[in-house]
Amino acid sequence: MSKAKSDHSTGHIIQSLLVNLAIVAAKAFAAFMTKSGAMLAETIHSFADCGNQLLLLVGVKQSNHHADQKHPLGYGRAVYFWSFMVAMLLFSVGGLFSIYEGYEKLENPSPVDHIGWGLAILIFSLGMEGYATFSNILEINKRRAQDGFITYLNNTKDSDLIVIFGENAAAVLGLIFALISMSAAYFTGNGRFDALGSIAIGLVLISVAAFLFIKTKSLLIGESADPAITKLVHTTVDSHSEILKLINCITIQQGPGEILLCFKVKVKQDLTAAEISKLTNKIEQEIRNKAHEVRWIYIETDLQEWKADKLG
Repeated sequence: MSKAKSDHSTGHIIQSLLVNLAIVAAKAFAAFMTKSGAMLAETIHSFADCGNQLLLLVGVKQSNHHADQKHPLGYGRAVYFWSFMVAMLLFSVGGLFSIYEGYEKLENPSPVDHIGWGLAILIFSLGMEGYATFSNILEINKRRAQDGFITYLNNTKDSDLIVIFGENAAAVLGLIFALISMSAAYFTGNGRFDALGSIAIGLVLISVAAFLFIKTKSLLIGESADPAITKLVHTTVDSHSEILKLINCITIQQGPGEILLCFKVKVKQDLTAAEISKLTNKIEQEIRNKAHEVRWIYIETDLQEWKADKLG
């Protein structure tokens, strides 16, 4: 079972925001000096990332609100909604704009000037983004426990961390493309290389956005929790002789580190109401002791199976 967060942290988001604010200023200056389309695309990309990180901070803050009458299961999915919005902005503001800028430069290529400024700032930005990405990887390694890295990316419910990692990884790859394309345009005198770099950056951003679209949409609709939770329920139920069978089990991820668990069991017919109550309370406590991320547990007991149980 993957490690779960006990609360929705913001440290990795704030770190990336501060890095991107510094990078935006540097890239904007370099874009002005070099007249590079790839550099302008990178500037817009980093500016969009700053806005994205602010949206993630809003989502994390909202997701930490306590449950109320209108939202009895809390606001955990708010972080999924804002993560989905970030994916949309990354696609439109970042990806589509970069491709549009590259297309314009292909039609009307212009020479790259002051290459020294551009290369220096790109290398500076690459170092900063590389540091932020490395920090994200360290955080992912803490949370993924025994899961493989790719497996964690596909299965994790921590959308805020995945969005930040996706942005930073895309930024590193985009900076490499910008370095190559701007250098090629300057040393060959062909501005179309710079335009191709801008298009490549746009395609990288759209690819990352597409992954985030799919991931956050699934979480937003209502994704099941880690299969390890269902396995834990089976193991716990099987350890009690009073229970004859686990009829069905449903898990729903309500937010990072917040799981709703509902299951139905068939119990022996000679159990009294008091014994059944004591049994379900014991099972609930055993599950909570092993899976702290399970916030809500609803157990239904029955003496027989119904046809409707096949739906579970």
